[in-house]
Order: sequence, then structure tokens, then C-alpha cells
Amino acid sequence: MANGSSPLVFITGASSGIGQALAASFYDAGYRLALVARRTGEIESWASARRLSPDRYRVYGADVAQTDSIVAAGNACIEQQGLPDVVIANAGISVGIDTGEREDIDVMARTFATNNVGLMATFHPFVRAMVRRGSGRLVGIGSVASIRGLPGHGAYCASKAGVVAYCESLRGELHKSGVKVVTLCPGYIDTPLTQGNRYGMPFLMKAEDFAAQALRAIEAGTSYRVIPWQMGVVAKIMRMLPNAVLDRVVQGRERKKRSGEA
Repeated sequence: MANGSSPLVFITGASSGIGQALAASFYDAGYRLALVARRTGEIESWASARRLSPDRYRVYGADVAQTDSIVAAGNACIEQQGLPDVVIANAGISVGIDTGEREDIDVMARTFATNNVGLMATFHPFVRAMVRRGSGRLVGIGSVASIRGLPGHGAYCASKAGVVAYCESLRGELHKSGVKVVTLCPGYIDTPLTQGNRYGMPFLMKAEDFAAQALRAIEAGTSYRVIPWQMGVVAKIMRMLPNAVLDRVVQGRERKKRSGEA
């Protein structure tokens, strides 16, 4: 905790879904909030409906896919609220692609700009200051989709595999600095991002239940965790399957909707 005050958490993608659930869990645990999203009005409406104390949160408008935008939000947070104890790079997009479609190359680029470059840009304003202080948590939200590539999910699976590898690299760089890098891989969480899926979602979890488990893992400085644990077991089995077996298993599985697809 900085200067004896209550701890501060910086959360991107805080206007809905996992980000909003994380904000609620951290607030209830006594944290001050720095909440970031493009749709700032939705955060303000949620904060008002939940009767958050105005002195315990601030809202920053930013687009994580625009590096200067999210870096500016991070710098504004430090100036207005101080250096966070926890930074959660949660903002992300998920959309299906078809490599045979020219426009989906642009979808792939947007996915990486948000899910990967945006994650690094989210951490950037804080990492050196945290190292100087000797404490902090940098949290990357991956996915069980990082474990194996699935048909039609190429952009999302590849980007989330990149999140896991990047966070692993950063963890090694910050070893012994006092700054912990935490990688969380949600399974299927009931959010606007998943509600349009047209395939079965085993072990579907409420966002608030995910957030409660995530809070405990983050405070403990856990390096890597799949939530819920059952999906962690499924992921390990999928990782061990020979390619020929996996290819047969996923044949006929519904694909994620492409951009603009009803």
C-alpha cells in the first residue's frame, strides 16, 4: 500500500463483463479503483447504481488498441491517484476469422492490437515505478483458448497464447524485483463476450464467481491459474492429445462468429 492509504487497482475493460466483476470484488475488498474503458458512461452508470464512494474511484477514457491512449490513462492514474498496487490488463476482443476472407486479416490485426500490444501498453506506465518501489502485481488475462488452436478461433487463440508467453517472459524479467506477474486464464465466463457463442460451454461460470477467485490468486501473487479449476483439467488433457486425435475431436464443432455475422 502506498503512503499507508488503501490499495489501488487499475483495471482495463471495466465497463462490462469480467472487468466490471473484478472492479466490484476489489472495491468490496477495500481497494480504490482506477477504471478504464472506451465507454466511460457505462462505468459511471454502474458506479452510481452500486453507490460507490466518489473518493474511492476514478474513471479514465482510453482505447487499449491505441498505445498513446492507454499510456496516457496510466500516467493520469499515477498523477491523480498514485502508483497502483495491482494493474489488470483485462480489455480484450474475441471474434471468429476465416483466413480465406481478406477482411479477416484486418480483424486479426485488430485482435492483436487490443489483446497483445494493448496489454504491454497497459503495463508500460507502471512497470519501472513498481520495480523502484519493490512491489506490485501486473495481471494479464489470458484464456484457456491459449492452450490449443481451435477451428475458426485463430485470432483469439493465437492472441491469448501470446498473452501467456508474454507474461511468462515478463515474469522472468522481473524475478526478484518484488513485482509479481500473474497470468489468469478464464474458462467460459458468462459475459457479453460469450453470450453469443453458438457452441457448448462446459463449466460456464458467473463473472462474479470468477472475480472472487481471481482476487485471491492476485493477492497471493500466483504466477499462473486457470479458473475454474475444472477447465484447467480439460486444458491439460487437450494439451496432451496428439494432433490427429484433437483434429478428429474438433471436427464439426461450431465456429466463433465472424465480425458482422448475425
